[in-house]
Amino acid sequence: MTDGTAESYGGPARALQGFEKYLTLERNRSEHTVRAYKKDVALFLTHAAGAGASDLGQLELRHFRAWLGALDQAGLARSTLARRAAAVRSFMDWAVREEIVPLNPALRLRAPKRNSTLPAVLSHPQAQALFEGLGGRSEQGDAHQLQRRAMLEVLYGTGVRVGELVGLDVDDVNTERRTLVVTGKGDKERTVPYGVPAGYAIDDWLRRGRPQRVNGRSGPALFLGRRGGRIDQRAVRTQVREALEGLGDTAARGPHALRHTAATHLLDGGADLRAVQELLGHSSLATTQLYTHVSVDRLRRSYEQAHPRA
Repeated sequence: MTDGTAESYGGPARALQGFEKYLTLERNRSEHTVRAYKKDVALFLTHAAGAGASDLGQLELRHFRAWLGALDQAGLARSTLARRAAAVRSFMDWAVREEIVPLNPALRLRAPKRNSTLPAVLSHPQAQALFEGLGGRSEQGDAHQLQRRAMLEVLYGTGVRVGELVGLDVDDVNTERRTLVVTGKGDKERTVPYGVPAGYAIDDWLRRGRPQRVNGRSGPALFLGRRGGRIDQRAVRTQVREALEGLGDTAARGPHALRHTAATHLLDGGADLRAVQELLGHSSLATTQLYTHVSVDRLRRSYEQAHPRA
């Protein structure tokens, strides 16, 4: 326990290190979330120091508002502003619990409301064209082609997050039952099914692709980078973006677009909303309900284009 001052924690820099440990060890946040929150708080502390508040005990609500205002003027997306506001509120909550500061001046901080834009998704023909462009089963193909097809089939076929995809191990795959054991947010495990096309792609990768790339650095990782270690999220994002850009007629970009598409297509096909929630690993049904709006929007556009009395 501290003596109630920022100095007793070694100043803002040491406090930021303590906050990082708290997010990692106590809150069990993902590496991506911890890195983003730490960066957001560091940017705020730099801004506040420039405004004369170099100590946490000197921070006032006006410092937080001025920082968000400057970010808004710089043209940052509202979703980014909302995340940064959440990061500094969480940091100050932690500082109060650690008795570094007596009160949280960011409690009344409100970021601009997020835009209610719907996520970009692929149409059914676009999804078909995507996978036709990747090629089907054959005894040909190098490791890169085989792995890319397997990763895209899994992303679309299961709706998993990119972080969940790269975390998969070989033993997480049950090829007989066609299921994956996925470790999601908060280290929560869930079992998700995948379809026949994904099954073929995974089988091809395991039999003919992975043996070309595996080495002493590979360990149990299912998907591998060019040097044999576990593939990272950046490499997956690049490959997915390139594949989607190849379609030429879609705003969908990146692995999360395939997650959105999977959920939307399931609901289009009549899947139960709670089943989709379980598949995606959403803790709240309200998050999954976003995709019902996507489906309704697509239905409305189809109606307006096709119905003679639209």
